[in-house]
Amino acid sequence: MSFLRSSVIYFLVFILIFLFGSLIPQKVGEDYSFNSSDVLSEVLSSTSSEDINFKKAPLYLETISDLKPKFIAQKKDFLEVNLSLMKVRLYKEGKPIRVASILTIGDPQNWGGSAAGLYKILDGHKLSFSVVSDVYMPWALRYYAKYYIHGEPYYPGGRKLISSVSGGCIRLKDKDARDIYELSELNMPVLVIAKERDQYRFESKNLFSQPEISARSYLVADLDSGFVFLQKDIQKELPIASLTKLMTAVVVSENVDLRQYITVNKTMLEAYGSTEGLREGKKFRPVELFYPLLIESSNDAAEVLAGYLGRAQTIEKMNEKAKSILMKNTEFVDPHGFDYRNISTAQDLFQLARYISNTRPLLWEITKAKEVPSFGEVHFKIKDLWNKNIFIYDKSFVGGKTGYIKQSGYNGIFVFRFMTDTGKIRNIAIILLDSRNLRADTQRIYRWIWKNYSLSPFYGILKE
Repeated sequence: MSFLRSSVIYFLVFILIFLFGSLIPQKVGEDYSFNSSDVLSEVLSSTSSEDINFKKAPLYLETISDLKPKFIAQKKDFLEVNLSLMKVRLYKEGKPIRVASILTIGDPQNWGGSAAGLYKILDGHKLSFSVVSDVYMPWALRYYAKYYIHGEPYYPGGRKLISSVSGGCIRLKDKDARDIYELSELNMPVLVIAKERDQYRFESKNLFSQPEISARSYLVADLDSGFVFLQKDIQKELPIASLTKLMTAVVVSENVDLRQYITVNKTMLEAYGSTEGLREGKKFRPVELFYPLLIESSNDAAEVLAGYLGRAQTIEKMNEKAKSILMKNTEFVDPHGFDYRNISTAQDLFQLARYISNTRPLLWEITKAKEVPSFGEVHFKIKDLWNKNIFIYDKSFVGGKTGYIKQSGYNGIFVFRFMTDTGKIRNIAIILLDSRNLRADTQRIYRWIWKNYSLSPFYGILKE
């Protein structure tokens, strides 16, 4: 009996401790908003998806605009080109010493979007000539590929070029361009901001548990604010297969004249795969080849595009571009992803999705088999191409890409458009690496953010 009484007493004490402990306030943690990638990396690597939602501590992925306050704090000399504010600011030791208004920038809806990211002044000329536009550009500073910051362009006869958009360059008034030119230095960092960080705040209802996702790594985040809805191992480096082709398309679109023709040679057709209509001796404009590249995921098309620019040079430029847009743990070894050594992370692929959405949105349109400005006839039957992008019939689907090789499993980048209960449009990226079922994983996530954040799919047409 004494043993029984002792057991009862121990049991009652345990219950009291449990009840009392549940009444003690638990340390929930602070709300986090990060500008530093180093701090963000530390938190993301030590915090699971479950912790994030339990603590209600919002995480925000770094954007290019977050580098500006960091440069100021470090007292750097740099040039800020803000495309959303239409301003250029020159900083010396972290302080702005010259501000100029931008006259025109490129048009992303016509392949002319100005390249954004972190670059440097490569060279400068008091007078440069554009072969593409057949105009002189005074006080020209080149910061990336064919992209310049310059004064008011004029034709050889002296007549000024008047237009509402540029071919991608940053156009200033002559006096402003001269001042920026004379105050700048070679290799000075050039921070080109396509969009400032959106400050929208999402509120979770916490009504639904997290969905079961098969992917080895995944990230669900708002493209404009960087807000993370869900994540797992987003800094894990994994093979990305044909997601590689998105970067191939970006680099080619920014480094060649899209109106010129590429002649297909035998070497270009030695990749794994065969694309109907792509034969030795035929000629195509680069935009035409983006269709089989991004719809059917053609390895041949990737090799033809890379071969035109120079295969080794294309891969080098892909890696350089990755670093310029904050893809810090990404490496490319081929232009199509058939090699398992093409690696990236879900966090890096978010930066790629954001870049395409802001500066090369026509690539998303192509992934949906939509016709875009192509500088002439497209010699592929677009509707007959087998589209591997599985959500093309969903009207909220902005665009995306799938990829698969044995070593990577199924990978996907999908961007969907949602609307908040206050009528705000949000573009949300779902990134999955090494998934067993891309469709099922995406649909579970889609339903979860729909219900848990009062976000309804947006099926309308945006007014520009």
